[in-house]
Amino acid sequence: MTTAPNPGSNPQRPRRPQRPRGATRAGALARLRAARKPKNPTGDMTLVEHLQELRRRLFFAVLFIGIGTIVGFYWYAQAPFGWPSLGDFLRGPYCDLPANLRASFTNDNECRLLATKPFEMFMLRLKVGALAGLVISSPFWLYQVWAFVVPGLHKNERRWTYIFVFFAVLLFLTGAFLSYFVMSQGLEFLLSVGDEFQTTALSGGDYYNYFLAMLVIFGISFEVPLVIVMLNILGILEYTAIQGKRRLIIVIVMIFAAVLTPGGEPIAMVTMGTAVCLLVEIAFQFCRINDKRRNRERPEWMDLDDEQASGPIGSAGLEAPTPVTAPEPVQPSSSGYSRAQVRREQGLPQQQPPAPARPTSSRRRPQPGMMPPAPPQAPNQSASQGKQTPGGGASAGPSIFDDVL
Repeated sequence: MTTAPNPGSNPQRPRRPQRPRGATRAGALARLRAARKPKNPTGDMTLVEHLQELRRRLFFAVLFIGIGTIVGFYWYAQAPFGWPSLGDFLRGPYCDLPANLRASFTNDNECRLLATKPFEMFMLRLKVGALAGLVISSPFWLYQVWAFVVPGLHKNERRWTYIFVFFAVLLFLTGAFLSYFVMSQGLEFLLSVGDEFQTTALSGGDYYNYFLAMLVIFGISFEVPLVIVMLNILGILEYTAIQGKRRLIIVIVMIFAAVLTPGGEPIAMVTMGTAVCLLVEIAFQFCRINDKRRNRERPEWMDLDDEQASGPIGSAGLEAPTPVTAPEPVQPSSSGYSRAQVRREQGLPQQQPPAPARPTSSRRRPQPGMMPPAPPQAPNQSASQGKQTPGGGASAGPSIFDDVL
């Protein structure tokens, strides 16, 4: 006797076979790849798609800059991983000065900058943290800019862009590091003028503005040779246009260094002017070598005017003409085979005999303006038969008037 199962009981159901963890993960990755938007191989986009792509790239660029700003704000006063703090690194040129050239407001004569406003320290730390975050996150937001621009470039344009971006970053960093080591000598010269009667107390805002101005001006001035090289590669600037103007260029560079150098101290001015002149000379030598290579590969007649003749072509580069041998006559076959038998043995199709010519008619086709010929008479009609007269009689025969008519 069987009893019905209790509805309140929970009988054990057969368990489903569990999949391996690796298979489940592989299936999830496959579904994730299938859900992705298919890539556009040609890069063609509408205006709305361009704006959406620009919005997405800007969002990620601002996000990375914000994260870098938070890191820089924390790094300003802290020293992670045993590194010096950002504040100590930036005030290094000021603290390298002799103690009698800077004012001290502490009992232990510690090197510190002056703050004259309530929010000056906070705003200075925020500004320095933002600039540090811009530098720290530069690989990420520069990649966003590059990813937005690169679909519209050709392969050779991408290669040249890689090269120019690499040298631009390298030259800017070189100028920035040079300005960091020159800054202490420049400050010492400026603060030592009239130190017998006064002591300089620099505020944090004034010092960091001077510091950032030095970094930016030195970095941008080191980009001038790269601009010269780029103009020469594009064919806009040739070496013949600048080879005799070195003195003028040196004067212009020195004036540029004297005007743009913060403070106008001679040490920073001479250092920046000398370094830029040296880099410009290297750029000139590159232009000379590049123009020589370009002129070697480019023939002279391509530089002539459209109405100017290129002159006779010399025979130095031409080869002497060789005589042409006369054709030999075809010898008849000695085997005695006919041409049809030879073609049959070689498996070639037989030549068809020419079609017979159609007989030409002796009758001439009437020309325009001519009377058609009279139809031939029946053979049973006699040539001497006369014509019927209007009265019903027959005429005696052809008369002389018929020939005339």
